[in-house]
Amino acid sequence: MSGFDYDLVVIGAGSGGVRAARIAARHGAKVAVAEEYRVGGTCVIRGCVPKKLFVYASKFAEEFEDAVGFGWTSSKVTFDWWTLVENKNREIDRLNKAYIRNLEGAGAELILERATVEHANTVRLASGRKLTARYILIATGATPFVPRHLPGHELAITSNEAFNLESLPSRIVIVGGGYIAVEFAGIFSGLGVETVLVYRGGQILRGFDDDLRSHLATEMKKKGIELRTQSGVSAIERSGDGVRVTLNDGTGFGAGQIMFATGRIPNVMDLGLDKAGVELTPHYAVKVDDYSQTSVPSIYAVGDVTNRVNLTPAAIREGHAFADTVFGGKDVKVDHSLIPTAVFSQPEIGTVGLTEHQAREQFRAVDIYKTSFRPMRHTLSGRDERMLMKLVVDGETDRVLGCHICGPDAGEMAQLLGISVRLGARKSDFDATMAVHPTAAEELVTLREKWTG
Repeated sequence: MSGFDYDLVVIGAGSGGVRAARIAARHGAKVAVAEEYRVGGTCVIRGCVPKKLFVYASKFAEEFEDAVGFGWTSSKVTFDWWTLVENKNREIDRLNKAYIRNLEGAGAELILERATVEHANTVRLASGRKLTARYILIATGATPFVPRHLPGHELAITSNEAFNLESLPSRIVIVGGGYIAVEFAGIFSGLGVETVLVYRGGQILRGFDDDLRSHLATEMKKKGIELRTQSGVSAIERSGDGVRVTLNDGTGFGAGQIMFATGRIPNVMDLGLDKAGVELTPHYAVKVDDYSQTSVPSIYAVGDVTNRVNLTPAAIREGHAFADTVFGGKDVKVDHSLIPTAVFSQPEIGTVGLTEHQAREQFRAVDIYKTSFRPMRHTLSGRDERMLMKLVVDGETDRVLGCHICGPDAGEMAQLLGISVRLGARKSDFDATMAVHPTAAEELVTLREKWTG
């Protein structure tokens, strides 16, 4: 270590930081990980995992209704919010302990204190203790954004607080149109909360395929979610036990809670990066190269704090690549293209590759294959819900450029489709693949007619 306390000090014990620490330790490095809250990061503690559990919970009301069409009858069912919260907390506790065991089992030292950067090779803990390291890894993630200029912003909650509300409100206003906003709109609506989603754009889920966006919006409205697009909040006031929300068109109405889901910002505040001379992007993310190295050679950064691809699997891959490169003697760059992803909206979205708009900007000829149909289960449930599947194909080479699905199990399908798209599968490969019948996924290999609409 040539005089350093550690080979590596990681600030932040989220998915990316923990993976980097574990792999570095396995490569023989002496590693310390500093974390001010709990091990597991946003995804495990207050993000992906609890959110997916809440999505499951919110779907049961429809499951009970749908069962009637299949011959089931049941007495009146009830829902208890705190049973869900307490069971979720137990699962998070279990995962937190598992992350700690895995980290320490790999030989890394866990320090449960806030840490800041003091120097290119020095980290200061909240207790005042200083740690020197050959390398420092910033893996502090991101934090929900709330517009501080908005009157009454302190009355709003974010996804962080939504998992532990004292009680469910009768009505909630969700501000935002990204995946967190639409996911929580589905959660609250499914749990019986009157839900209003306010978004300044013309359509939800900016950046996703336009057909997916419009299809999901239609299905959300069917479920009773009120979408107010091209709208914004101008003020929030306390009103009784809840709030009164005023929109920028002067419209005002009451709600039990207002939740901001307007994006997340890199968690670099008071981290001391300026002391070490670490360069940030114009949007205050840590600027890194293809190897996650910052402008200071001894300091690296992975995950949401770099604002590259803000997904847990990307952070994990970046952390692993960093450790393999710096401590494993390998040369590993992370490929951030063709990343499959899911939005656990209701119905959910699974997508990989280019949208139709992106494809038409990049390729001379683009063929579209798509279908919309009623999922088989709803032929007996009677529910008015449709599924969308879409393939974007290079008209010259027949290569599949993008796959987009909105409907049951779309995320599961996207994971496997991601392999096909990454391998450069052609539309003819899809056509030559035997269908699995009866499934929704078979539609992907039976699409024959180009969309001309």
